[in-house]
Amino acid sequence: MPTTHVVLGTGAIGRAAMNELVKRGESVCVVSRSGKMDEVPAGVEVVAADLYDQVRVKEVTRGAKVVYQASQPNYNEWTTRFPSLQKSIIDGLTGSDAKLVIVENLYMYGDTNGKPMTEDMPHNAHTKKGRTRSEMSKAALAAHREGKLRVTIGRGSDFFGPWGVGTAAMGARTFYPMLQGKAAGLVGDIDAPHTHTFVNDFGKALVILGERAEADGQAWHVPNDNPQISQRSMAKMIAEELGLPLKVSAMGKTMMTIGGLFIPEAKEMVEMMYEFEKPFIVDSNRFEKTFGMKATPMKEAIKETVAWYKSHPDK
Repeated sequence: MPTTHVVLGTGAIGRAAMNELVKRGESVCVVSRSGKMDEVPAGVEVVAADLYDQVRVKEVTRGAKVVYQASQPNYNEWTTRFPSLQKSIIDGLTGSDAKLVIVENLYMYGDTNGKPMTEDMPHNAHTKKGRTRSEMSKAALAAHREGKLRVTIGRGSDFFGPWGVGTAAMGARTFYPMLQGKAAGLVGDIDAPHTHTFVNDFGKALVILGERAEADGQAWHVPNDNPQISQRSMAKMIAEELGLPLKVSAMGKTMMTIGGLFIPEAKEMVEMMYEFEKPFIVDSNRFEKTFGMKATPMKEAIKETVAWYKSHPDK
């Protein structure tokens, strides 16, 4: 059977899209630079490709119905390498029958001063990574309007769930310490409302965007449950799932700046700290009403996430 869905990237979101496609019985190929991935589901092909090479992009996506762009450079290489990566992918798909579903975050909106973010909000990014994200998003939608290929975009907030990364706000530095009865590592004002996207919901939403023609040529905020929960309240729910008392520690901008002297990823987080210093709320009503999808209830999502971290001990 020919591969109909190609997932670019093996991070948490790429994996979530892959798993959703497998559940639906679709034929899936996953592309990474190394061609390797842990815990590959039966029937999924994993291939190696340099996605900065549009010829290789064309080769690994030949015959695909939908391509999911979930790859990215290292966080500290965003502004220098991300635009050329996405351009290579778009150029490699131009003229094909494949539809491109792009994963995005919310950096392009900039500081909304606590106002809930909607898809029609202007791009007012004041950070270098935010401006990069905005330029890439506009270029992708321009390629759609110009008829080069079909494009749709799914935007999510800080994600949590299986395969969470160390740099995620609710990732390894939160769950692993809590599993050991230690303090959850949080950032900024931990009592401010902050939307968190469950990675499995992100993956399901991307597949829906790939299926539905009315999604084309637009950006969509993927569904989030309890979008005004605070980090402290979320950590409390995690502690309750673990049956342990809540312990938290919070890192502010000053400590993040000091950490950035030694850790490149921490240095890059400093300019994004505005997201954690005041309410950061995402409105996903348009997606929910258009496609009829609701996010996984937060308690259930946390239960699934805790189970994953328990089964994947910190190395």
